[in-house]
Amino acid sequence: MGTFVQLVVDGLSIGSVYAALALAIVLVNQTTGLINFAQGGMAVLSAYIAWWFTGFGVPLIVAILLSVLVSFFMGAGIERWVMRRFERGDPDTAVVVTIGVLTLITGICGWLFTYNNQQFASLFSLDTVSILGASVSVRSLGTTLVIVAIMIALQGLFLGTKLGLALRAVAVNPQSASFSGLPVGRLLMVGWGLAAVLGAVAGALIAPQLTLTPGMMDNALVYALAAVILGGLSSPLGVVLAAWIIGVLENLAAVYVPFIGYDLKVAVPFVLIFVVLIVRPQGLFGRKAVVRV
Repeated sequence: MGTFVQLVVDGLSIGSVYAALALAIVLVNQTTGLINFAQGGMAVLSAYIAWWFTGFGVPLIVAILLSVLVSFFMGAGIERWVMRRFERGDPDTAVVVTIGVLTLITGICGWLFTYNNQQFASLFSLDTVSILGASVSVRSLGTTLVIVAIMIALQGLFLGTKLGLALRAVAVNPQSASFSGLPVGRLLMVGWGLAAVLGAVAGALIAPQLTLTPGMMDNALVYALAAVILGGLSSPLGVVLAAWIIGVLENLAAVYVPFIGYDLKVAVPFVLIFVVLIVRPQGLFGRKAVVRV
């Protein structure tokens, strides 16, 4: 029983890391209609910015807050000076551009900070507490609580605020939103900026659990995309639950399914995606898109 609880708790902690990045992807999609593959690179750059500030003796929490502020303007700048040039073209072209931005940011991180592994201090204590026979680190609990708070805030943003409604209107039909008097350009910048902020939070949560490198987010981005597909692009709650499901199931499969083990546990999210797309293409918590002809 203790082993099972330990695997579940560790899976929730890992899933929370995937969820942080998945929420940023959902935010960009809800404001622009695009899948932003550059989100992982933006998160890594934000983590490097926080790490750079700590090198000057800035307290960790202040360094993270500064990186969040810088990240907002970075995300807004990428939308204004890069993505806006492609917003009226083929959406597939814009998606390819985000992949190019990911490659560029990764190269910039390697050029500025080298490809050597760097240690990033943890925002939470490394002490452990016992829950149902499992040793749970305070860092894992803190990470999970932060993701829950972000999920609630994001759900509230889209469902209960004028800004959230305006962002969704711009994503659905930018031209109609413009005719309605909404500042489409500024709203797109705000959407990208907020997504970059979520990426900065994800970077600050992931870096202490790994080592800070330019490719730190590569695997997490794959899992985050899997969580987005499983949970549904229209549901922040759905992607968090999907990320937790992925984290828990891959941990359990690695131990309790003999032919999978730790080497093949990466196949778990892809099997889940295959099953969900057949049964419910819009995701577990997503909504069907209704198009008026």
